[in-house]
Amino acid sequence: MDQNIKSHVLGVDISVRHTTYAIVDIQGDIVARDTFKTSDHPNVNDFVTTLSEKVVQLAESSIGYENIRSMGISAPSANYLTGCIENSPNLPWKGIVPLAAMLRDRLGISVALGNDAHVRALGEHAFGSAHGMKNFLIICLGHGIGSCIFSEGEAHLGTDGFAGEIGHTCVVRGGRECGCGRQGCLEAYCADKGIVATAKEMMAESDKPSLMRSLERLTPKTIVECCEQGDEMAIEVYRKTGAILGRIIANYASIIDPEAVIFTGGIANAGHWLFDTANEEFENHIVHTRKGKIRFLRSFINDRERDVLGASVLAWGIKEYSLFK
Repeated sequence: MDQNIKSHVLGVDISVRHTTYAIVDIQGDIVARDTFKTSDHPNVNDFVTTLSEKVVQLAESSIGYENIRSMGISAPSANYLTGCIENSPNLPWKGIVPLAAMLRDRLGISVALGNDAHVRALGEHAFGSAHGMKNFLIICLGHGIGSCIFSEGEAHLGTDGFAGEIGHTCVVRGGRECGCGRQGCLEAYCADKGIVATAKEMMAESDKPSLMRSLERLTPKTIVECCEQGDEMAIEVYRKTGAILGRIIANYASIIDPEAVIFTGGIANAGHWLFDTANEEFENHIVHTRKGKIRFLRSFINDRERDVLGASVLAWGIKEYSLFK
């Protein structure tokens, strides 16, 4: 009987600002975790060195590195099929970055890399709002906008691994320039920078008073704070954002036919300021046979916790490999 089954994996979530890494046991409990700034490492080789050193230190100080089976990573613009981050518009590392191979070579264990939307879908399916569902959509609202299609209990990745790139579908012909280099993308209107751009446009087009004019830093979060104080222009910013989002998600759901649409990411914290209008527009534009039947849900798990748990699901799903056996 094999007594050497390893009972822990590493889950890593890379976002534009922070990288969170954790040790997760076979029952989905986070044994230990820590965070460092992604933005402190504009060179990907330096990032790999830092991450490698930190995860080994975390493992050695808790359960021992020899008990780590594998690593799963969530990152923007990551491709599970290639193990690469590919042409990310938001991360500092440009071009094709073979991150899974770089970390496997450095750490000597199996490494799986997934798009952040894909990994969030795994986390929600195993531990969150999608538990028990077979068909659902994950929509990630943050620095960018991504999605994952879960179909019959499996993530649909497409031919090249990039199914679900809803953030780079065109919503305004000839519209704002997006970080991907094209114009009019959903991301340019409903992601972080897009919401701020809408607020700035509205303030420039009108002399109407607004609390937003006196903000030291204009962000989606500070605009929500203005909404909560009754600022009409701030409320209109999120109404406009929600209207665009609701229409696009209705088109998407009409094709996919999910049980639910689950929203994650920092912008989802705008709550009813965003989702009242988004849900109304969704119901106005969804195919008539699905009206009132598809639930709008917000993730109830802390984003960083859910994302490292989702990454751990990715880690358990790959074949074990170790240089140390």
